[in-house]
Amino acid sequence: MDIKDHIRSIPDFPKPGINFYDISTLLRHPDAWQVTMGRMAKAISVWQPDVLAGIESRGFLTAAPLALKLGCGFVMVRKRGKLPGETISYSYDLEYGSDTIEIQADAVKPGQRVVIMDDLLATGGTAQAAVELFRKVGAEVVGVSAIIELTFLNGRSRLDVPVEALVQYDE
Repeated sequence: MDIKDHIRSIPDFPKPGINFYDISTLLRHPDAWQVTMGRMAKAISVWQPDVLAGIESRGFLTAAPLALKLGCGFVMVRKRGKLPGETISYSYDLEYGSDTIEIQADAVKPGQRVVIMDDLLATGGTAQAAVELFRKVGAEVVGVSAIIELTFLNGRSRLDVPVEALVQYDE
């Protein structure tokens, strides 16, 4: 099955010149979603993770079911102020400013093997920030995974861990 057949492209969203790759069409097709999760589970299992960390919010859609399938824990990576309790934050620069992501302070233990997950890898800025956030708390980040990679944005080059993406778009 070609997963790309189930991903809708929406031109000029959220602004002119941007081509948005929409996974909602993939999510609502049960066979395609099952194949996607199976392929991701196979790719990620070789890293032997203890925890899958989903980046807000579409990363939750991949990391949570895969954590269940692989017998791993699941952790949410969220924007500042969205998680209850004590949090650990990491601020990073964007091309147009800065942002901050957080995890709960007790989300992982030092030495746990973590895979960072999102639906899409673009410039790699948020994924790299998530890698650094988990390293800050002593976790061992063993990989980054996404359904889609926009190869023309070269986000993979910002990451110093293995990267797995099921489909690539070159433009």
